[in-house]
Amino acid sequence: MILSGIKIREEIQKGNILIEPYREEQLNPNSYNLRLHSELLVYTEPMLDVKKPNEYRILTIPEEGLVLEPGVLYLGRTVEFTRTDKFVPMLEGRSSMGRLGLCVHVTAGFGDVGFAGFWTLEIHAVMPIRIYADMEVCQIYYHTVEGEYEKYSSGKYQNNSGIQPSLSWRDFQ
Repeated sequence: MILSGIKIREEIQKGNILIEPYREEQLNPNSYNLRLHSELLVYTEPMLDVKKPNEYRILTIPEEGLVLEPGVLYLGRTVEFTRTDKFVPMLEGRSSMGRLGLCVHVTAGFGDVGFAGFWTLEIHAVMPIRIYADMEVCQIYYHTVEGEYEKYSSGKYQNNSGIQPSLSWRDFQ
């Protein structure tokens, strides 16, 4: 079952969901909008290798916005830090962004019970598009969990503090 917006608010008040900073105007009927941080990560190598750390550079989105180009993978992150030990967090793009050809997570919109951190966004533009820091770019929603479970507590991306490049290379060590 997906939590309603009212239930998300209740679970925040109970301490079962943390969204920091929280702004009531970002709450939807069954999700919460998350905003884009001002920094993006772009890989600088012409071919990426899953068995090694790949070189990258950091871009800062200026006040006048930044034009994203097709064919480039941009990694961003949410302004909001989230945590829940009771629900399964899921991330989706907002329809307003999708209708402009902005994809905000290429494949990784699924979170684990117990995940705590900023969400790294795998951003791809279908055509050139100007984006801005602090824009509401995606939405988080929560599923209940059936049965016994062990919460996620020590993964590669747990308690991150910024944009996380792929750490797939650690799987080969």
